[in-house]
Amino acid sequence: MKWSIRLRFTLLYSGIFFVTGLLLVGISYVIVVGILDDTRVRLQAAPEFVPNHAILEPSGRVVMVTVSRRDVLNAQQNYEQATMNRFLLQTGLVVTLLGTLATTAGWVMSGRVLKPLYQVTDTARRVAHGHNLNERISYTGSHHDVKDLADTFDMMLARLAHAFDVQKRFVANASHELRTPLTINRTLVEVALRRPDATPDAQRLGESLLVVNTRHERLIDGLLALAESDRPVLERRQSVDLAEVASHVVDQAGEESDAGAIVVHRTLASAPTTGDPILLERLVQNLVENAIRHNLQGGEVWVTTRVSDGEAELSVANTGPTVPAYDLEAIFEPFRRLRTDRVRSDRGTGLGLSIVRATAQAHQGTVVADPREEGGLTMTVRLPSS
Repeated sequence: MKWSIRLRFTLLYSGIFFVTGLLLVGISYVIVVGILDDTRVRLQAAPEFVPNHAILEPSGRVVMVTVSRRDVLNAQQNYEQATMNRFLLQTGLVVTLLGTLATTAGWVMSGRVLKPLYQVTDTARRVAHGHNLNERISYTGSHHDVKDLADTFDMMLARLAHAFDVQKRFVANASHELRTPLTINRTLVEVALRRPDATPDAQRLGESLLVVNTRHERLIDGLLALAESDRPVLERRQSVDLAEVASHVVDQAGEESDAGAIVVHRTLASAPTTGDPILLERLVQNLVENAIRHNLQGGEVWVTTRVSDGEAELSVANTGPTVPAYDLEAIFEPFRRLRTDRVRSDRGTGLGLSIVRATAQAHQGTVVADPREEGGLTMTVRLPSS
């Protein structure tokens, strides 16, 4: 059970009050008992018969009689017992009533004292779910510890916003600076290959250079996509239907699947979510491409979208070799694949599933890999449904 700090403070206040009240009742009880004991001691020192003892008759007449000391002591004990019982009952009721009032007052006062802390929590939650680092608490109350916390949190948000702006500019600049020389290299090699006097050796060398250049371009694109998808702030959030995205991606992958004689089955029910359309398309594309490339000749791929338990769900399953469960986590690490440290260049850069996981997490979603008994994997992505 998760107890809030407000509830803990309230229970602490009421607990202190009840303990103090019970101690006060106990001390008062001891004092009253001591006073009554003094009266009993004086009666025990009295003669065996006490004269001139007043008795009130039913008729209202007061009669002075002589009674024995034993009768007086018994009457005194009965009176003391009745008095103490009434004392405990009344003080118990008073302590209970005042304890209830103290608990209510503690709940109200702790809420007022913790209000700035709730503002910090609400702002942090909006930043985490709304991805807006321009949110600020801007607490204007009296200066105390909670105000220091609020001001520190505002300062942290400002530094984070600046850091993400710097990262955004770096990614944009790196995208241009890294792609430009590769594009120039590819153009120069293609021009050299088209020259009439190009020897067969030069053509083979040029084709190899084009393959290496293409792989470098894919690697840079993957690194930039990973940097973009790993940012928790998504500025281009809009409604996206995973079914439409998956249909488009599967259509684009038709040539690659036909080359491997791979049959792609699609069961695409509407699965609306909210996020960055470009990143979500890259997520689906990476899953479908991995399912096709890491497959058997003449294998199968199943692409499914639906809404399950209030979440938009995308599932991509494929045939292939049996994958042990303990080896699954490695495929989500950059530049890693199953049972080896480095990926083969003909199957990608090893960033595909890293981008998938980073993109899913940036959209408050999850991605899970499950091995199929017949071989291959089932990749399931769950995102908040819009």
